Amino acid sequence: MSRRLDHASTARRAVHTVSGNRLGSAHPRQEGPADLRLVPPALAAWATAAYALDTAPGVLTGVVVVCLVAAGGLLLPLRWRQRWRRRRRRPFGTVGRPTAGPSVTVERPLTSRPPGTAGRGPGAGDVDARDGRSAASRAPARGEPGEPPVTEPDAEPPPTAGRGPVVALLKPPAVRAAVALALLCAAAAATSAGLHGADLRSGPVPGLARQFAGVTAEVEVTSDPRLTRPRVTGTRLAPPSVVLNARVRGVQTANGSVTATRTPVLVIVDTGRHGGREWLKLLPSTRLRITGRLAPPAVSGDRIAAVLRVRDRAVPEVVAEPSEAQRFAGRLRAGLRQATDGLPADPRALLPGLVVGDTSRITPELDEAFKETDLAHTLAVSGSNLTIILALLLGPPGLAQRSERRGLAPRLGIPLRATAVLGGVLTLGFVVVCRPDPSVLRAAACGAVVLLALATGRRRSLIPALATAVLLLVLYDPWLARSYGFLLSVLATGALLTLAPRWSAALRRRRVPPRLAEALAAAAAAQAVCAPVVVVLSARVSLVAVPCNLLAEFAIAPATVLGFAALATAPVAMPVAEALARGASWPAGWLADVARTGAALPGAGVDWPGGWAGAATLALVTPVVVAVGRRLLRHPWLCAACGVLLVLAVVQPPPLTRVVTGWPPPGWRLAMCDVGQGDATVLAAGEGTGVVVDAGPDPGLVDRCLRDLGITRIPLVVLTHFHADHVAGLPGVLRGRSVGAIETTGLEEPADQARFVRRHAAARGIAVRGARAGERRRTGDLSWQVLWPPPGQSPQGAVADAANDASVTLLVRSAGLRMLLLGDLEPPAQQALLRGPEAASLGGVDVLKVAHHGSAYQDPELIRRAAPRLALISCGADNPYGHPAPGTVAALRAGGAGVLRTDLDGAMAVVGAGAELWVARD
Repeated sequence: MSRRLDHASTARRAVHTVSGNRLGSAHPRQEGPADLRLVPPALAAWATAAYALDTAPGVLTGVVVVCLVAAGGLLLPLRWRQRWRRRRRRPFGTVGRPTAGPSVTVERPLTSRPPGTAGRGPGAGDVDARDGRSAASRAPARGEPGEPPVTEPDAEPPPTAGRGPVVALLKPPAVRAAVALALLCAAAAATSAGLHGADLRSGPVPGLARQFAGVTAEVEVTSDPRLTRPRVTGTRLAPPSVVLNARVRGVQTANGSVTATRTPVLVIVDTGRHGGREWLKLLPSTRLRITGRLAPPAVSGDRIAAVLRVRDRAVPEVVAEPSEAQRFAGRLRAGLRQATDGLPADPRALLPGLVVGDTSRITPELDEAFKETDLAHTLAVSGSNLTIILALLLGPPGLAQRSERRGLAPRLGIPLRATAVLGGVLTLGFVVVCRPDPSVLRAAACGAVVLLALATGRRRSLIPALATAVLLLVLYDPWLARSYGFLLSVLATGALLTLAPRWSAALRRRRVPPRLAEALAAAAAAQAVCAPVVVVLSARVSLVAVPCNLLAEFAIAPATVLGFAALATAPVAMPVAEALARGASWPAGWLADVARTGAALPGAGVDWPGGWAGAATLALVTPVVVAVGRRLLRHPWLCAACGVLLVLAVVQPPPLTRVVTGWPPPGWRLAMCDVGQGDATVLAAGEGTGVVVDAGPDPGLVDRCLRDLGITRIPLVVLTHFHADHVAGLPGVLRGRSVGAIETTGLEEPADQARFVRRHAAARGIAVRGARAGERRRTGDLSWQVLWPPPGQSPQGAVADAANDASVTLLVRSAGLRMLLLGDLEPPAQQALLRGPEAASLGGVDVLKVAHHGSAYQDPELIRRAAPRLALISCGADNPYGHPAPGTVAALRAGGAGVLRTDLDGAMAVVGAGAELWVARD
């Protein structure tokens, strides 16, 4: 009697028998070591695609041919060897002619040994350590009792049976096969990348972009429109633009010829006074007719062939409406925004970002806080969004490492395969709602493939699943090979699959609670692996990323789940969606508080060399820090001491910081912040109190300067004039501080920047008033007098000169010091100031804030009259204006002044009075 027994099926049934659960619970240790065989092919395809996207076609053809020839040279000997072995194992009498009569093949039954019987003597399934062959394969072949012996031609097990994939990869045939597979994947990636690159460079659009030609094009929108941040350009605050990705379907040049194409471009719409509201409503797959000017992309090697700039177009011209799927997704997203309209500001902005990556409501201040704490990944469409939803179905990944069958599926009695199908349906819905952009497809692949592998109870499938996802995504979209987002997603997922379980187990061995150990290990592993890539982008290492991500983890899941529930119910029951959104607002508010609190800490991050050199340095330092941390865990008291030191370094209590760094110096009277090409000056008015004169161009820089100075209360902010390099940083001044009032010049030019100031002041309930010549004020030991502009006088000349000549000019007295702050006064206003009634008070000042960043436009008589002992110039390093002018610096030094400048000396603080006057540098 012949019996066939499949070893793999027996092993799977044994696993399910041990679990005692018909739904298929399994302990991951029953599946052996991690399977790394697909990792080299995935890495080879990734590297080849990144190289091949902008490589010449001839070079790519050579690469593909070399890879294919080399792979064939490795695989053909293996094929011949396999055929030769089969002929050697063929029974006697079968060579050259078939055997007479029917042959009977009987396979021996596999003797499965119950768990716990290892080491009790050789059995049919045991493996000999000498040659890897099982005991059954070395024993004489026997059939069933009473049957004659039969021959088993293919009874010998594979040479790597029982040794696992890692041992198999070390054997020469396996190495040759692995290298051949990597070469084949590299050839496929080179082919795919070459085709994508050639498609990008084909057609008339790249040539027209090099000519900066004006065209009329029909384009298909391929992404959600988004607003850029306002940016400082010289003295102006450039308005935001609407940016969207599109595909040119047809282009008409100036001579009237029309050419069909499929070229990806970046469309930039200068919104002007219209604000771009109609452009922001566009959905992907909408077709538009656009008239604009083509230009080459600013960065080569990107997935766009040109930039199409549209000037002040209020309403887009729609040629074809979006697809039904995109309209459905748009209705869902609009319903979520409507459901969150009544929430407080932070949850109202965060919930759409957490659920579907809609960050249109997030303010630059909140966005910067998320970046400072490395929480920005929560606001982008990533695998974590999908992971949370699938975890609700399948169970948390931390528990899945011990028992995969958790979550709602087993509680509802859903079988294993049906669970996988349901997970696939959820993944498809996620892609439809969040748009099938490359980032969404990447997130769906990296998030779904891992959790579905967990759902099948196969821990060894996790790494192969991730490698397969990387390989397929790179072959489908080679541009992902150059995407930092894709790199961070893969690194974070790999860290969660490899490092996090080990670190979690190590923490549990040291009596850390299991849930806390899993969360801490996941945050630390992802941060350790991703930090070098983040350094390339930001040149900064966050010291609060791990605790902030740990605190945020408890809020992300409930906010995302309730947000998705509100998204799903909004089209059918808006009151229910609003109630769900209110429930999600509490964890979303907690998340915003964590980001703001972490970013406000003085030592939240440390500067690090940027670029790949800085990344390589950090990658070398990280293992050393991890090794030192492991040793510290063996010494609780030393570990606690290091923890206290780290907390002090992050919090930086002002008294301790002043002792260690000497900044700010005790008794400082005036501090000039280093804010680049702009002005920001602080006048000391008591402990933790200061009057701020100008805010610089960057909110982050002025906020950091005020934090370093310990300023928490500001009775008055003086904005000398409305140029962007003096007012654009106002949100940073207002951030987390008590502000009494804002004083400005009477000339509201440029008008849009004056509106910017009033809008931010109104949002905080701060009064804005005009400064007038002759006005005198005092707070504590600090007093000041407004010298300019005179009331009712409107400066003449060009708009830029008029705004500069309207600068508020202050004469400040503090502890015996006389300080003259000139704003950006030009020579005509400086001469008028000398002729005014307060001219006598200008002589013999101690400190002069040089006008207009030390430009060449200075009145020599004013410099001689002021005769300052110290001249301070605020300017940016390598600025395009040549500030400060060498002639101005020479004139100040000729008058006996010591000249200091922020581009060379950094932030400065004036200390002392009389003969003891000196300057401290940060």
